[in-house]
Amino acid sequence: MKTSQDKFDLLQRFIRWREKHITNKQFILILSFLVGIFTALAAYVLKFLVEYIKEFLTENFDPMGANWLYLVYPVAGIFITSLFIRKVVRDDISHGVTKILYAISRKQSRIKRHNIWSSVCASAITIGCGGSVGAEAPIVLTGSAIGSNLGSVFRMDHKTLMLLVGCGAAGAVSGIFKAPIAGLVFTLEVLMIDLTMASLLPLLITSVTAASVSYLLLGTEAMFQFHLDYPFSLERIPYAIALGIFCGLVAWYFTRSMNWIENIFRRYSNPYVKFVIGGAMLSILIFLFPPLYGEGYDTISLLLNGETSEEWNTVMNNSLFYGSTHLLVVYLILIILFKVFASSATNGGGGCGGIFAPSLFLGCISGFVFSYVCNEFHIGNTYIPEKNFALMGMAGLMSGVMHAPLTGIFLIAELTGGYDLFLPLMIVSVCAYLTIIVFEPHSIYSMRLAKTGELITHHKDKAVLTLMNMESIVETDFLKVRPDMDLGEMVKRISQSSRNLFPVVDVNDELIGIVVLDDIRNIIFRQELYHRFRVESFMKPPKAPIISTDSMEVVMKKFDQTGAWNLPVVDEDNKYIGFVSKSKMLNTYRQVLVDISAE
Repeated sequence: MKTSQDKFDLLQRFIRWREKHITNKQFILILSFLVGIFTALAAYVLKFLVEYIKEFLTENFDPMGANWLYLVYPVAGIFITSLFIRKVVRDDISHGVTKILYAISRKQSRIKRHNIWSSVCASAITIGCGGSVGAEAPIVLTGSAIGSNLGSVFRMDHKTLMLLVGCGAAGAVSGIFKAPIAGLVFTLEVLMIDLTMASLLPLLITSVTAASVSYLLLGTEAMFQFHLDYPFSLERIPYAIALGIFCGLVAWYFTRSMNWIENIFRRYSNPYVKFVIGGAMLSILIFLFPPLYGEGYDTISLLLNGETSEEWNTVMNNSLFYGSTHLLVVYLILIILFKVFASSATNGGGGCGGIFAPSLFLGCISGFVFSYVCNEFHIGNTYIPEKNFALMGMAGLMSGVMHAPLTGIFLIAELTGGYDLFLPLMIVSVCAYLTIIVFEPHSIYSMRLAKTGELITHHKDKAVLTLMNMESIVETDFLKVRPDMDLGEMVKRISQSSRNLFPVVDVNDELIGIVVLDDIRNIIFRQELYHRFRVESFMKPPKAPIISTDSMEVVMKKFDQTGAWNLPVVDEDNKYIGFVSKSKMLNTYRQVLVDISAE
């Protein structure tokens, strides 16, 4: 106990010293540097664990036939992960990026401390044992948790915590992919942190620091080796546009299917039922299609570097399809169709992982299949390099699934060093994004929050309304009256109140009307009427009452539709809570706007 108190006192002394000698802006830069170091180290640990577990389990597999252990390892992985989450962590750590978005919009950017380590452990077990998900979303949650908790330790304010959460996410993407520009763009585009001069420098420092640490630990080579054999030419632009549209449609299929499968898993509350369904689905799919095992980066490397049919056909190694070279395209199309089932089964059954890697995996195969089919059936008179279009497909799928075309462009360029294909990467990414927004206005990360009005966007008005909450604007100092009170009792209530509104409630405290002082001002001084009128005779029905669970956007719409200056607030059972005034709401709105706009 004494040691804990000593540490607390030491921290307090440091905070006081820092406030005197280091300005807030300078200290934020120091914290962003530290966040970059810690997130890169966390990314390195996670990558090491995933690769070590995978190599340990699969190094003796026979490439020339089916391996029955594919039916065992994925099931064991999600079972161990599920037990770890339920018995050790005792919290939901799935949907990492969605949790960050929610923390920014509703929790003052405070992320629970266990997320610093829990996502790393859970995702390493899941992916290493074959879970068909990616390690990137868990490491992004880990990085944001590092930023949030580091800021909390030093008593930083809400706005700084939000920035440090963004720094953690940028550092995680930068560190695990060795892609500093993509880390910065991801934070701005997906987490929707506003770009100002005050936020740009810390984000850059974190991204560059994390990438530098990764270079020191893993070398300076790009994550995927790619050699450009066929430079992009103008006659391939129509094919790039067509690939973008194709990737947008695949992203739409992936998004809709994942939501549908997740909704099926939500119907079951028993974790063991979820495990049986998810484990059976995942193990069977991986047994039939071994490329679905883990992140799938081996398949990506193969398609990006293979040049002949003999090399491409090795994608069917370890499976029942081994040697069936004429079924290559059919095999890859089936993988495109079933990848979403494998990823959803992994998370739904109790595993932990994200959709970064599945997006890259699906995009690579989609681009390869597109170009392979064009070449085999001589669609047009132009040769379509399979490896180039596999690379471009990665950018297209990521842009479509995440609604983040800039992230797709820069990430793929940095992942592979394929800067010579920057123009076609842009074409495919933009076309994929424009295709999917026709069907899905929100990304797979943000659609859950958008449905409940809890999503912060770059739309300043909506962002401000999202950051406001009902507790900060509801006023409760109104005196309640009963409908059976006579005018004399009403006058006594008026003398006790400083308000000109009086909610009328029944015996169950349910709101049934409102008395406005101006409506009865002409009779409150006539004592002969005190026992003649009752409240129920001069009360008004409430105008568009606000439900306590309404979003601020809905509240503003109710004010605009009614033209009222005050609206009552009730819970879902119509029990009276208080009033919201337009003036209080506008004052709060202005204060939040000033807070998020200040440099």
